Amino acid sequence: MDPVTLAVLSSAIGGVAEEMGTLLVRSAYSSNIKERRDCSAALFDLDGLMIAQAAHVPVHLGAMYESVRVVAARGPVPGDVWVLNDPFSGGNHLPDVTLISPLALDGEVIGYAATRAHHSDMGGMRPGSMPADSTEIFAEGLIIPPIRLVRAGEWQADILDLICANSRTPDLRRGDLRAQAAAGGLAATRLTELARRHGASVVLESFAEVLRYGERRSRAVIASLPDGVYRVDSELEGDGVDDRDIPLRVAVVIVGDSMTVDFTGTSPAVRGNVNCPRAVTRSACCFALRVLLPDDVPSGDGTYAPLSVLTEPGSLVDARRPSAVVAGNVETSQRIADTVLAALRLAVGAGQAGQAGQEGQEGPPLVGERPGAMAEMILPAPGQGTMNNLIIGGATWTYYETLGGGQGASARGPGSSGVHVGMTNTLNTPIEALELEYPMRVERYELADGTGGRGRHPGGAGLVRSVRVLEAATLSVLTDRRRHAPGGVEGGDAGAVGHNDVDGAPLPPKASRDLPAGAVVTLRTPGGGGWGSPPVPTSPGAGDVVRSGIDAFRDAGGARGGGTDLDETDGSPAGEGPLPARGR
Repeated sequence: MDPVTLAVLSSAIGGVAEEMGTLLVRSAYSSNIKERRDCSAALFDLDGLMIAQAAHVPVHLGAMYESVRVVAARGPVPGDVWVLNDPFSGGNHLPDVTLISPLALDGEVIGYAATRAHHSDMGGMRPGSMPADSTEIFAEGLIIPPIRLVRAGEWQADILDLICANSRTPDLRRGDLRAQAAAGGLAATRLTELARRHGASVVLESFAEVLRYGERRSRAVIASLPDGVYRVDSELEGDGVDDRDIPLRVAVVIVGDSMTVDFTGTSPAVRGNVNCPRAVTRSACCFALRVLLPDDVPSGDGTYAPLSVLTEPGSLVDARRPSAVVAGNVETSQRIADTVLAALRLAVGAGQAGQAGQEGQEGPPLVGERPGAMAEMILPAPGQGTMNNLIIGGATWTYYETLGGGQGASARGPGSSGVHVGMTNTLNTPIEALELEYPMRVERYELADGTGGRGRHPGGAGLVRSVRVLEAATLSVLTDRRRHAPGGVEGGDAGAVGHNDVDGAPLPPKASRDLPAGAVVTLRTPGGGGWGSPPVPTSPGAGDVVRSGIDAFRDAGGARGGGTDLDETDGSPAGEGPLPARGR
């Protein structure tokens, strides 16, 4: 396909996914979708390969392909809409409900439209369906295997009633599911319009060409990295049942134009709910690779074709039924992404060091396609590394929110403050919407100044959010980085750790509690790591300007972190010396 036609159709297909997401947001009932935009939309080809995705929630999109393939194997026909949330059939966790619609041209299925949205209550042991203390998936809500929600254009009322009957907020579930189905219908309309304009054969050819183009671009970037094994160890701060650290071990193996992420040595599945379905683990690895790529590379399964993920069945990152998984999707995914990015930081550092050594030599560079190619790869210092999940609810209402924090700084500049980082990409719930819909009042919402790590470029600051409940409710918090701070790189300092409390009494990183009326829940989110050695003061008093953000935070009474979150250990290819230690 000629480049101009490919560019036109690639943009058009991506625009369909974006429009699906817009329709879903504007027609949803729940604040979690219409305000926070905790939803995603994507298009897939007949083989279940993702060809286009909207810029929505990363943890949704890398995992959705497994759901599409499971549905495709059931023989869907035009007019169907399938629903599922089973984490062991390609889902993330039970609150994330996926709707999949076959896309047809001239009566023949040629692909699929899929939406995934976080429903704020799907039943289970606690309001919000995200308990901190679940020990098996059955306690986390209604499990929906792949089933037809719409058949031949007709809603299956008994299936819809069954789903809604298991939620504490049935009217919201009904409205949100209908919004998701409408988004799939819009994709079918827009694809038909594209086929009329360009021809069905050209549209189908563009599906394959977009995948091939993404793979070529991705392989070119991977090939510019030095072959080698790059190892990083990290940890999760407890599982909701036991508060001990849980080890996570990653080895990124670069060979030619392919990349393998090997999790051998990671903890077995644990009793609590931080276990991660393999689809979510792959999603986090896809995100880490995507961060390495230029902005104009399309995000689809072609782009991720050079990536292989090795896991041990039954481990923390490849959990099997009936493991509890609700926090694996939101917290373990963040830690996986951060750890893989740390390993890639080692690879990029090794490549840049090698390229610097080639300056002044005759002939083409040995690393990258052109001089300076490696220098263009910018990986930031670790960001807050947690979604800071806050879930509060009663018998007939449920509030769910993820809170922003500090982004890590990079060679390009300081990190952003008060933003979602990593595997989430949502907004906050506006205070007006929150207080209108729920029996709660926001007492404090501001940046936690001084929590970003000091450096030549400082890390972004976290947030402080305090909410008072006006009637008795239940609380669950699923957080991390409360003991291990987000590390700085290239001499930058770590950001500050986060902190949770109820009426001033500290909470562990993952906890569920009953709240009396009037209780105040406060979450202080972590800052991002700094980049580069801080400047040296040149005049009296200048030290106050360049003091570490984490030190200033501790001086003000903040919690002390337990060191950086990542222990980056350099591996080395056979026959070579150890790789340079980068990113500490």
